[in-house]
Amino acid sequence: MSAGRLVSVLLLLQSRGRVSARGIADELGVSVRTAYRDLARLQDAGIPVRAEPGRGGGYRLLDGYRTRLTGMSRGEARALFLAGLPGPAADLGFSAEVTAARLKLLAALPAGLRDEAARTAEVFHLDAPAWYREPEPTPYLPLFVDAVLSGRAVDVRYRRWREPQEVDRRLRPYGLVLKSGVWYLVAASERRIATYRVTQVLDAGPSDERFERPRDFDLGAHWTAYLDEFRSRRFTGTATIRLSPRGRRRLPDNLPPEVVRAVESTATAAGDDGWVEAVIPTESTEHARGELLRLGADVEVVAPAELRRCMADAVGALAVAYGVA
Repeated sequence: MSAGRLVSVLLLLQSRGRVSARGIADELGVSVRTAYRDLARLQDAGIPVRAEPGRGGGYRLLDGYRTRLTGMSRGEARALFLAGLPGPAADLGFSAEVTAARLKLLAALPAGLRDEAARTAEVFHLDAPAWYREPEPTPYLPLFVDAVLSGRAVDVRYRRWREPQEVDRRLRPYGLVLKSGVWYLVAASERRIATYRVTQVLDAGPSDERFERPRDFDLGAHWTAYLDEFRSRRFTGTATIRLSPRGRRRLPDNLPPEVVRAVESTATAAGDDGWVEAVIPTESTEHARGELLRLGADVEVVAPAELRRCMADAVGALAVAYGVA
């Protein structure tokens, strides 16, 4: 049973006055049977939900009954959507507000629902950072949060991968995205809307400029399009490789999913020893060398010649380092 859905039913009844079971089901995206069950649970928890039969009937709260979802500060209201994400909430500077908002929500619930909500919180936990990665320091994240919410432009010094590596930009923040424990800022500059890794911001401060975020800007849709575009330009070449059975098993833990899928779709037998030959996408010669070296002797580059030579040079350097003739 979803305690959050029960709260939604309760607030729906409070805001609409009278709602049919079908109306509740349509609003919350559940079956009518589930809506009836949720209404019964509210009644069992002591909420005065009354059924009114007949044409135009439905369910309503007893006159004068209201939940006690009051007294929230502006910061608590902003932080409410992060109530189940303590780590990201702390990154954004909302830790105290999230705690306060959660306590007020719990206090507003009847005892039965309060216990159920507490049990739910005890059995779910979000840990956003990926394995083998320390959380990245993000000292300017609270500044960007304020800029996004207040519509104030920021001046930043940013480190990028191409020359010149350090650039100054005036950005108009449209939103923040957390992906695999890494924060990204989506912002408009003088030229375009771009994505900036927050840990690559070397310095930042608020400006005097105010801006209005475009009403039709959809952060989720923009991020999805950005990922699609990133994937399309990420791989610029291909390589033919041979993989041992062990190397093929190790592939998902060491190389990107695009490479794993390419091996699965192009692999052909390369002898009687279980080795296969496949064609994989590559970003660059240097990048491909670094990734394929993770597989050690379980992979051999067949082509292109430049990548094969690059792998041989790396192996030769290792042999010298370890005193192998």
